[in-house]
Amino acid sequence: MPRLSSSEWKEFLAQHPEAHVLQSAAWGELKAAFGWDVERICAGTSGAQVLFRRLPLGLSLAYIPKGPLGTDWSALWPEVRQVCRARRAVLLKVEPDAWEEEEACLAERLRGFRPDGIPIQPRRTILVSLEGGEEAWLERMKQKTRYNIRLAEKKGVSVRASDDVAAFHRLMLVTGERDSFGVHSLAYYRKAYELFHPLGQAELFLAEYAGRPLAGLMVFAQGARAWYFYGASNDEERNRMPAYLLQWQAMRWAAAHGCTQYDLWGVPDAEEPALEAEFEQRRDGLWGVYRFKRGFGGRLARAAATYELALNLPLFQLYRWYARRRRGEQA
Repeated sequence: MPRLSSSEWKEFLAQHPEAHVLQSAAWGELKAAFGWDVERICAGTSGAQVLFRRLPLGLSLAYIPKGPLGTDWSALWPEVRQVCRARRAVLLKVEPDAWEEEEACLAERLRGFRPDGIPIQPRRTILVSLEGGEEAWLERMKQKTRYNIRLAEKKGVSVRASDDVAAFHRLMLVTGERDSFGVHSLAYYRKAYELFHPLGQAELFLAEYAGRPLAGLMVFAQGARAWYFYGASNDEERNRMPAYLLQWQAMRWAAAHGCTQYDLWGVPDAEEPALEAEFEQRRDGLWGVYRFKRGFGGRLARAAATYELALNLPLFQLYRWYARRRRGEQA
């Protein structure tokens, strides 16, 4: 069976420069350090990095984030299902690296899967083009965002690349408490930095004033795309607009690494008219960040559906009931 090691998977990825960073070997190693098992499976020109979350009674949940790679998945699925059986997976969850408008092309490749799965990654995002140079970026931004970037500079905010993951984590804890979202452990962010930074695929930026960190973000890049996965700020000196200058420097870093697209990674899953009508009143969930992200001149995009394949029907139905109930409680 074509199950690949981490080094073999890296060789396979060289044939797929368009691969999403969540299919990278480093991402698999990150998840493996925090409770997931990883299998990398290849069949013909297609392949998938599959993550397995251990469940009670020796069961597991199988998940392919932003994959598979390649276009002909027909030979891949039997191999994936065999590994899933060996790991007693209750279901196989797939989030393709595709947008909603490409859904029709996925139907044949994902025959037998249900396209109404419960998402793990946010479906809707804002994609900022890095084409045309910095003046073109500024021109596409909303006037208030341009103003705030320049205001941060005038008010003495500076942004630097840093390896101070502990300082970043402290900012994350403040943000998580303020905005009511979960925060990874210090060990998680440190491992992400240690895996991706030496490859030139991640940078940690801190925005500072008078030597004190006010905000931070961790940006990731692979191929022509960059992603803003983790960002934080404390409650000090917010009138200096450090987060705006921070994003500007992250965009510049991404462009310097050959990226033409910067993914702001996560806004409320609503149509643009609803987003524009409600963002000033709502602060729950991802609504709190939409006001900020909308200003950077990107376009709203929605990922393809989350697909699920039942491998143990009674337990799969129990999982869906529990997950939807829990999701409803969090909404």
